[in-house]
Amino acid sequence: MRENQLQFEDLNSREKSDEGVVRIGQSMTRMRLMMGRRLIGRLAIQSVTPGVELTHLDVLDVVRRAQADGEVTVGTIAEMMRIDPSRASRVVADMVSRDVLMRKASQADARRIVVVMTPLGQRLLSELRAQKLAIISEIVADWKPQEVEIFGELFEKFISGFEEVFHAHARDMADEA
Repeated sequence: MRENQLQFEDLNSREKSDEGVVRIGQSMTRMRLMMGRRLIGRLAIQSVTPGVELTHLDVLDVVRRAQADGEVTVGTIAEMMRIDPSRASRVVADMVSRDVLMRKASQADARRIVVVMTPLGQRLLSELRAQKLAIISEIVADWKPQEVEIFGELFEKFISGFEEVFHAHARDMADEA
């Protein structure tokens, strides 16, 4: 009898977990649809440099993240954005012409060209961050501080896990090719 009760409780727990996974999936779909409209990016562009494209914001974010690991090249940008190197080169060239990025010789190897943000690019990235934080602050304005902290920790854990799974699948697909 006790064994049957434990099996039932385990099944019940799995069903609740499955319900949670379904809710997460549904919420991810809703979030993707909202993020697809790129509201935050559009607001940042409007505030700082009208005429810059949303793709430029993606490049700026890639440059920001990649700088932590060293110098950033067009190849780095292409790889991190999962786009063709020629496309990355055209986007970078456009951003250089708009004074958002600058090309310069590598300090490690003068034959190599690296990409760095200009002050305008840094300002655009700062505005993007400010817009994002303002929207998030508005969303959680009526949450308890502990709820914000817990959600932040769990969301970071979720996104990190998502990235790990994505990279593992990408490696597997590359190995099969």
